[in-house]
Amino acid sequence: MKGLLVVSLLLTLLGAPARAAGSIAIAAAADLKFAMDEIVADFRSAHPGDDVSVIYGSSGKFHTQIQNGAPFDIFFSADIAYARSLLQNGSAASEPVLYAVGRIVLWSGALDAARMTLENLVDPHIRRIAIANPKHAPYGRAAEEALKAEDVWNRLQGRLVFGENVAQTAQYARTGAADVAIIALSLVLSPELKGKGSYSEIPENLYAPLRQAFVVTKRGGNNPLAETFAKFMASPAARRVMIRYGFVLPGETAQK
Repeated sequence: MKGLLVVSLLLTLLGAPARAAGSIAIAAAADLKFAMDEIVADFRSAHPGDDVSVIYGSSGKFHTQIQNGAPFDIFFSADIAYARSLLQNGSAASEPVLYAVGRIVLWSGALDAARMTLENLVDPHIRRIAIANPKHAPYGRAAEEALKAEDVWNRLQGRLVFGENVAQTAQYARTGAADVAIIALSLVLSPELKGKGSYSEIPENLYAPLRQAFVVTKRGGNNPLAETFAKFMASPAARRVMIRYGFVLPGETAQK
């Protein structure tokens, strides 16, 4: 009898259909480039067989693309306002989830940015200052706000170089296309820039908090893997990665 039970169990297991592998497409703000790459790698290890693809860019442009039907399942925005807008116009299947607050810094590969303030940027020897395009990049808007708060925005016109997103802005400064850049702290702490150049954090009272949120899109609402990944963002593993890249998480305070 015992042998029959074992055989019956084996036949049941062999006959059970395996869970079909899933796939999701993620649109993520450029400041997440390195942190999200690590989180996705951890997710893949925990969910072998599932496919996760990520495209990085400016939040404003992704917002427009998703409204127009771009095939993304989750949208990680650098500004919660874009996530809320997608919910309001019916392009999102979930409420916005705050996942981090970002910070901006002054970074340079050639100058001693650690000893600089925004007021120092008016020095005529600094010829090109890179920021992300404020029209569609939240980190660019934060840079503009900070420069205006220090009353140097108008004086820098003609010397500002605008990146398509904050990652391209960092590239301008890294390659020497700009003398200095205002970029995300998360990029300065990435393998590409960590230990290179110098930076100083821009006081947080000079710009509105960069409250970053994600939504599952209308398309993603029909994809179980999208919900699984959304839940993974709250896991200890994902939170550790985000903190290491300088993000302030919900319920946490900034680490210096």
